[in-house]
Amino acid sequence: MPYSINHMTVKAIPTSSLLDMALALNCAGVELRNDLPSPLFDGQTAQAVGKQVAQLGLRIFALAEVKAFNDFNENTRKQAIALMDLAVECGAIGVALIPRCDGQGLEKTERIASLTHAIEQLTPLLAERKLIGFVEPLGFEHSSLRLKSEAVDVIKNCDASEQFQLVHDTFHHFLAGGGALFPEHTGMVHVSGVADKSVALNEINDVHRILVDEHDRLENIEQLSALLNAGYTGPISMEAFAPSVHALAQPADALNKSFGYITSKLQGSGYVV
Repeated sequence: MPYSINHMTVKAIPTSSLLDMALALNCAGVELRNDLPSPLFDGQTAQAVGKQVAQLGLRIFALAEVKAFNDFNENTRKQAIALMDLAVECGAIGVALIPRCDGQGLEKTERIASLTHAIEQLTPLLAERKLIGFVEPLGFEHSSLRLKSEAVDVIKNCDASEQFQLVHDTFHHFLAGGGALFPEHTGMVHVSGVADKSVALNEINDVHRILVDEHDRLENIEQLSALLNAGYTGPISMEAFAPSVHALAQPADALNKSFGYITSKLQGSGYVV
């Protein structure tokens, strides 16, 4: 399986240690972030990190993130260009685009118009740099982009399928009530688990997101099996936010166990891994 580690899962370790961990766990690559306690690349240049990644035979699947990308303004443009240029320098495949999630812009006409404007503005910037914009719908009720179907419709209407792909996040897909999968438009899958059965569905948040195990409530295995059987072949990236995961003394061992669990369950579901 082309597993990946999102740096959020092990946010306390530096980029070089993340790369070593990914190599040791036979991952295909990593995702790096600009919203961690340490700066992106930990003070190294993008070129230096890209060289190390290439030497290890890994990939940087995405740099995250352009926040509130669908509330597009001149500041958003500057942030997007800065992150895209770093992505080019380090050899990343693309950049993560995260929708506005403050309870504003929720009315359908407004959110479609805002998303359309953002896609139109970002398309030439991505095309010029030969990058992918990874659009990640967030399933929270206060998110301005919850549904993958809306993202796909806008991307297609803007004739921008070459520049944009979806992130299928199993956590957010579950919170949004499921729906169509769109494997042909998906370039990245994020996985995380929620095991706490005492938390109501509308109260589940990032702090509950742990590594996927046998206690998972999010139907990760069912979602992955459906995606893979429908033709998805891209990376499956572990993205856990829970403080309990960040505090693990042996995160590599825990990640290895979780990846092994996912693989074994997919085999049991009939998917040939």
